[in-house]
Amino acid sequence: MNPPDDPVRLAAARLVLEKLGFDPAELFAASPAGPQVPTFEEYIPVVTAAVSVGTRRTYEPYWSKIRLDWGSRRLDEPTPSEIKQLAEVVKAGVVVRRNSRNGRGAVELFVSALRCLYSHAVADGLVDDDNPSTKVQKPARLPSGRHALPAHRLVEINHTAATTGNDPELDTLLLRFHTETAARRGGALALRTPGDLDAEQCLVRLHEKGETVRWQPVSPTLMAHLLAHAKHRQAPHGGQLLRYENGRPISGRRYDYLWTRLGQHLPWVATQQVTVHWLRYTTLTWVERNFGYAIARAYAGHSSNTGAVGATATYVQATLQEVAAALQALCGEAHPLAAQGGSVDHLGARGT
Repeated sequence: MNPPDDPVRLAAARLVLEKLGFDPAELFAASPAGPQVPTFEEYIPVVTAAVSVGTRRTYEPYWSKIRLDWGSRRLDEPTPSEIKQLAEVVKAGVVVRRNSRNGRGAVELFVSALRCLYSHAVADGLVDDDNPSTKVQKPARLPSGRHALPAHRLVEINHTAATTGNDPELDTLLLRFHTETAARRGGALALRTPGDLDAEQCLVRLHEKGETVRWQPVSPTLMAHLLAHAKHRQAPHGGQLLRYENGRPISGRRYDYLWTRLGQHLPWVATQQVTVHWLRYTTLTWVERNFGYAIARAYAGHSSNTGAVGATATYVQATLQEVAAALQALCGEAHPLAAQGGSVDHLGARGT
């Protein structure tokens, strides 16, 4: 076998290339480049337009920080160490509150926001799966400081809301809605009339995070108040249900005002930083204790593919009728969908 640098073979190769019209130097030229990797300044608007409103709202503060610090850099330039360094800058800039966790949540969201960018870039063929965002770990989540409220605290909250403020009718409706449904704040704000109210079966349609949609039982009393609220405050067809007395739709600021006011009258509310999400904890804890995990999971609107609960959850999903039965026991008021059979005393233990 002739060596690869044999002069005779090289001369023959050059002759063949010349006859084909090729310059030997072209063989050593760079191969055609793939898609050009964009900068963060160029690519963040692309992802912003591709995600849901909720995702955009959550990640935009962190994308703005990335654009400010790395706007002119290409997506394939930052190293894992640089990502960790920028995460520490984000952490240092967090506003310290009484319920703050030293910026751990901000770092977690920053890493999630960055991974969202890179996951889209991978799908677009701009970077490899083995990108720097996959090599940076999120901080481990600490146990939540929220917990279920005892009955006497719920009484204090509802009494204070009903006897203070500039619209106690609205505030008590909000508290009743969240206590019965265990819905998140966004679920209440997204209610539309009349399509999200099934008056005959006493169901409300909740549009919550992750673009999930579900029907949730409510008591006949709450349904009557929701319908009356929509009528008296002139909610337009297809418009937002919850409104101020002047007909203007409420926003998340109403909740901020409500819990700030409650904290002024109930010092423990301010000290523990209680919000409407604590009502979700309270109701779901009661449902789980009295009706079991499967029904509490359905009551919460958690899908069967979320959380480390094992494959059993696939086989023990609760029905809407069972959720209605739990609500019936919680409120002490008959519900049209409640299943027949075993009962639970109002705020008590399982019946036989």
